Amino acid sequence: MRHTLFALLLAFALAAPVAAQDAGIEDTISRQIEAFKADDLARAFSFASPMIRGLFGNPENFGSMVRNGYPMVWRPADLRFLDLHDEGGRLYQKVQITDAQGRVHLLDYEMIETESGWKINGVRILEAPGVAA
Repeated sequence: MRHTLFALLLAFALAAPVAAQDAGIEDTISRQIEAFKADDLARAFSFASPMIRGLFGNPENFGSMVRNGYPMVWRPADLRFLDLHDEGGRLYQKVQITDAQGRVHLLDYEMIETESGWKINGVRILEAPGVAA
């Protein structure tokens, strides 16, 4: 009995940091999308990594890139967080977004942890389920 209780406590203790990591990542992505919905480009830009911020230079350039390259992120109808996975030392949060027209999109958000919290370091569009290339 004592061993079972210890194993359960150990499992919860090990899972807690992962759950906190997931929550921080999901919060960062959600807050950026809310900023896009509110047309608050400065706030949306604040969730981008230093590399992305350097690449686009200002919130307006960043917003233009998102509107044109990732329109499903600009005004999503629905957002669901799927798996968080590591690929070669890079952390990706898979997100399912339903756009305003009802189309489903899968995206991988590359996330990095900085001194000021989680930041989005890039987004790649994945093939959605049921869609052939």
